Amino acid sequence: MLPPAVRALVRNTPTVAPIPNRAFLSVTGSHATEFLNGVIAAAVPQSKHDHFFSAILHPQASLGRVLYDVFLYGYTDPAGVDGYLIEYDASPSEAPPFLPMLKRYVLRSKVKLRDLSNDYDVWASWGSEREKSWETERVWNHARSGAIEPVWNPEAEWPWGSTLGVLRDRRAVRMGHRLLVKKGDHPQEVSTHDVAPADAYLLHRILNGVPEGVIDIQPTHAFPMDSNLDIMGGLDFRKGCYVGQELTVRTYHTGIIRKRILPVLLHSQYEKSPFKPEFSPTAPSNIPAHLDIRAQLIRTQNDDTPRPRPRGTGKLLSSTQGVGLALLRLEHVDAVEKGEAKFEVDVGDEKTPLGLTHWWPNWWPMSAQESS
Repeated sequence: MLPPAVRALVRNTPTVAPIPNRAFLSVTGSHATEFLNGVIAAAVPQSKHDHFFSAILHPQASLGRVLYDVFLYGYTDPAGVDGYLIEYDASPSEAPPFLPMLKRYVLRSKVKLRDLSNDYDVWASWGSEREKSWETERVWNHARSGAIEPVWNPEAEWPWGSTLGVLRDRRAVRMGHRLLVKKGDHPQEVSTHDVAPADAYLLHRILNGVPEGVIDIQPTHAFPMDSNLDIMGGLDFRKGCYVGQELTVRTYHTGIIRKRILPVLLHSQYEKSPFKPEFSPTAPSNIPAHLDIRAQLIRTQNDDTPRPRPRGTGKLLSSTQGVGLALLRLEHVDAVEKGEAKFEVDVGDEKTPLGLTHWWPNWWPMSAQESS
């Protein structure tokens, strides 16, 4: 659950904030659904009015890494043709440019792709009764590999919503909505919600343990389940073939998941109890992403038992206001929870060591914690 030390960072009023660096691409045509089913890692709903979340993976079977995490909205073009609008992170990265990449897969499909990044903005809203009204208790499917999938009630309404331009963000509990608006416009929620800067949405994601975009899900490096795409409802392990499927499905059935992205509290390495209610998260501003996180063994004064040094490192991802997201090895998480190790990261030109203390979001499936 959320540590007392960071509860003061939670916004307790209905809030709306812009989401920066997002781009949009429309997919229309009679083969739009079939085309997307071949390149998207989730099953594309038959109704072009339904929204959902997924990812596009690397085409090489030996890689299977994430290129883009994406939101897909039901969309109708100006001519009245139904299709899909894809939202993705447009920040510079190692991923191939989005539109040319998709064009390579069109072949003879009757599909039209258009860049609409100059037509739309996206905002996030959370914290009102409207955002809470459709959130239901989560049901999970667990695989022996450690993969976890949300199970949606087939008799209930579509979980991600079907209202034009309004997507229910089901990646985690309490994430709220994503709101599409015309470029330069504001959503109607600005009249009823507190209007916050983009950093407020970043903090909201971190506190709820939700990675997003090229910083948290590093293109050509991040594996889908390591990045929680399974838990966030972005993967389908039973649909037909799609780009990057082989390694993902093989890991689900016969592999084991060794890493997860979790929220972390950054603090002085000498702080003995960073979860005290009076403790304030502390960290320098502008900490760069992808710093190595070490797991250091803790030895008591009379403990001479030989133990192997923890292998591998984690990565600090997005961070703000003394909290962040981190890609952590589950064996290190287990050692920390047993009091046998602690997390550290060096920041700044002087390589000042900071301590990190992780927590499990309170919506996270309990068996995931136990299997770590």
